[in-house]
Amino acid sequence: MSIAPTRPRAVAAGTPDAPPPRRRRRDRGVWQGWIYASPTALLVTLLFVVPLVLVVWMSAADWTLLGGNSGVNFPENFVEVVDHRLFWPSVWFTLKYTVITTAILIALALGLAMLVQESTRWRGILRTSFLIPTSLGLASASLLFYALYSPQVGPVSPALEALGLADANVNVLGTPSGALWSTVILIVWRFAGFFMLLLLVGLQGIPHEVYEAARIDGARPWQIFGRITLPLLRPSLAMSTILCVTGSLLAFDQFFILTKGGPDGSTMTVVQLIYSFAFESKRDLGMAAALSVIVLAALVIINIVQLKTLRRSPDE
Repeated sequence: MSIAPTRPRAVAAGTPDAPPPRRRRRDRGVWQGWIYASPTALLVTLLFVVPLVLVVWMSAADWTLLGGNSGVNFPENFVEVVDHRLFWPSVWFTLKYTVITTAILIALALGLAMLVQESTRWRGILRTSFLIPTSLGLASASLLFYALYSPQVGPVSPALEALGLADANVNVLGTPSGALWSTVILIVWRFAGFFMLLLLVGLQGIPHEVYEAARIDGARPWQIFGRITLPLLRPSLAMSTILCVTGSLLAFDQFFILTKGGPDGSTMTVVQLIYSFAFESKRDLGMAAALSVIVLAALVIINIVQLKTLRRSPDE
């Protein structure tokens, strides 16, 4: 008598031998999420986490540019950085430059955004003309302004002489105040269109009905600006301010090309000082890394304060 082979029974869904369909879908979604996120996670790890760990390690080590790692010397690098003669002047100059640049850029960008928002006939031309400088790289713009400020070939010196504001062949980058304001003009020219675009997006997101209701109630233009535009524009202003402050605190290209930190170290920023420690005066990667850690900690604190302050509602 032959016995027919039996077929394996299909495991019914919901039995203890098979996971529930909802759990299977959830597990599949988790794996798919990890697969999609793995390239980004790998890049973040290689380009941010690994360099950050290396910088922290170098900041606690006697690590010279040519000699390499000679062992741990914590906290000597931090003490030498703080005691350096250019540390506090560079911190003060960087903060002063940040305050001046941020105030001028945000105010000008807001004015340009409102001009483009209200203009109807020349909106396209105005928006394009304001955005053209943003297409130029910062290093290229710095080289352009370096030529403009040159007393030999630039038009700035003859113009100041013709207006009676300076002597012949004056070097506007030769004095601390001249170097500072010349760089501020460059940055405002380069980034005003970018921040204008950010604020313009915020302005376009404000409903027109709110303005119409305010006008019907008899609100004046300055009341509309102070009680409607600014409060509703708070998220865009917060983002623009954070970006401007962070970029100003990390300023390097414009000062490195225009002034080289001069005259007499008066325009030395903290990032320039990091570069000087690593490749010029000290050639000490440990001191450069220690100052980098200090700058990173200061940026984190400043950004946290800005977020809490700028995101706070007007009623708080």
